[in-house]
Amino acid sequence: MTTADRAGDPTAERSAFWARTLRGWDVAFYLMMAISALAVVVDDGWGADRTRVAALAVMGALVVAYTVVARRAARTGNRRLALVYLGLLIVLVSATVLLDTMATILLFVAYSQIWFFADSRRLGTLLSFVLTVGVFGALVVALGPDRADLPSALTQGTIALAFAVLLGLWTTNVAERGEERAYLLEQLEAAQAELGRSHHAEGVAAERERMAREIHDTLAQGFTSIVMLSQTAASDLRRGRPEQAAQRIDLVERTARDNLAEARALVAAFAPVGLEGSTLAEALERLAARFGQETGVQVEVVLPRTAADLGRDREVILLRAAQEALANVRRHAGAAHVQLVLAAEPGEGGTTAHLEVLDDGRGIDPGVAEGFGLRGMRERVTSGGGEVAVSRRTEGGTRVRVTLPADVAEAAS
Repeated sequence: MTTADRAGDPTAERSAFWARTLRGWDVAFYLMMAISALAVVVDDGWGADRTRVAALAVMGALVVAYTVVARRAARTGNRRLALVYLGLLIVLVSATVLLDTMATILLFVAYSQIWFFADSRRLGTLLSFVLTVGVFGALVVALGPDRADLPSALTQGTIALAFAVLLGLWTTNVAERGEERAYLLEQLEAAQAELGRSHHAEGVAAERERMAREIHDTLAQGFTSIVMLSQTAASDLRRGRPEQAAQRIDLVERTARDNLAEARALVAAFAPVGLEGSTLAEALERLAARFGQETGVQVEVVLPRTAADLGRDREVILLRAAQEALANVRRHAGAAHVQLVLAAEPGEGGTTAHLEVLDDGRGIDPGVAEGFGLRGMRERVTSGGGEVAVSRRTEGGTRVRVTLPADVAEAAS
């Protein structure tokens, strides 16, 4: 049987096709040979007719050729062995018909075997023609030289050949379409598996990135505060100021407890601790108060006159952005005053939220590359469909402005 042209090793594909269908062809071949042998035996009775015995012997040789040569060719995909078997098939079937005309029944199995083992339509058509000539030529010889039988034999041979070729081409086309569909299905399953692995890898990377941002925005900043407060407390003790040191230690304890709560919330995928049971405005005020206590920087919080329901997703983004902006003020700005401004702008599609963090520090250098914290803030805000703008203020210091659209889910999609 021919196979559809496609990428890959044709020999391997032919071998795979033969191997998949060999069991069915074994059953069909041996059954047809048994029926043919029975037809030869019961034709005009059974006697010591040597020609019938010879015909059965030739049929036995055909069975041996199929078992030894054809099945090996099918298992290995060896084209040369397949051609050797097809040559033996044509010769042995023609010889059997020459010995006993009832053996023409073997044409059913012979034509099907030709189209099974031929690896192209041209070869299948050619071998079908050769087999037809051999069988009907043997039939004419067996029936005698009477010319009256020649037109009948020629007509029968032409019909048999046309039927065999048409049926072979049709079954070949059907088989090739089936092979092609099987191949495409295999490719689709492989692509789906690869896509699944890719999505899994992307999901793992995205989750890893998310965890890194969450740890940076919560635990890392908390530990930074603990280290700075501990150093300040130690300095106060060396200077003989135990009351101030006690205040610092109290802040260390509260910060550590907050960090522990943040870690538990992070593991359980809960909302930030600062938003548990409170509004975004209250969380920002607590954040500003603690930042002022830890650093001594004056923090002013400006909130909208009327509370707006921004949704938990946007509140988380804005709170994390405020935390990161204040962390950058602590590390880089050297500021004495910071202003946290939250604004809500009603519109037709909902409320657009704005958060600005302004400091009077040294100002950001435009040529400095963004660090992990600012890059994480930008990615988090962008994932919500928002924008982050960082710029140097004309009066000195830095402005960080975060804008989130009215509908996070719609913007993200």
